[in-house]
Amino acid sequence: MKNERLNKYLASCGICSRREADRLIDQGRVIINGQRAKTGMLVSEQDKILVNGKPVHGKNETVVLAYYKPVGVVCTEKDRFAEKKITDMVKFPIRVTYAGRLDKDSEGLILLTNDGELISRMMQGSAGHEKEYVVKVNKEITDVFLKTLENGVFLPELNITTRPCRVEKTGKFTFHIVLTQGVNRQIRRMTKELGYHVYAIKRVRVVNIHLAGLRPGQFRRISGNELQMLYKICGMKDEVED
Repeated sequence: MKNERLNKYLASCGICSRREADRLIDQGRVIINGQRAKTGMLVSEQDKILVNGKPVHGKNETVVLAYYKPVGVVCTEKDRFAEKKITDMVKFPIRVTYAGRLDKDSEGLILLTNDGELISRMMQGSAGHEKEYVVKVNKEITDVFLKTLENGVFLPELNITTRPCRVEKTGKFTFHIVLTQGVNRQIRRMTKELGYHVYAIKRVRVVNIHLAGLRPGQFRRISGNELQMLYKICGMKDEVED
């Protein structure tokens, strides 16, 4: 059996990211064949691995899904107060979880995967991975509004200025916006600071993956060149076989 570094193996099993795996190893929460694991050690599927006392059952094949999250579905796994949890809505034989979030009142593209390392790479704010949205607001869009969004908006409640972004007016009350950071409810916060109210947000693209062709509640499995390109953009071009 092929040997792999322990942190990479745990990430490929969907347990956590490589960084989180290193933290678990340092804390003594990973046991290999009855012995405390060490950072950098090599393992294979023949080894008996426990994380937090629970057995790791080996790697599943890598799965990445594009899911059209409807309004009302919550990006959570454990919130008992959520009526519609995203992990309950997508039925797939292999367990997957979400890479990035959309708030309950927004809809559109969410990527779901069992690859913990991919999730970690996609959620690194410094990487600048693009996410594209269609937004509808409550009053007519002006050139000043668009330019201010493009240049960055100061958000006093977070004490940050948003990164410059690309914005295009598509209608009297609608615009497209491409963001490269992951501030919570960023579009709603930005538009509110400029005196606008958001009626609707739909995410239509994440990195190179597009929503096109999916209807609310539907998902499709990403494969082939599309999947390879996603991994390449995320700096993981060697993780997917040709």
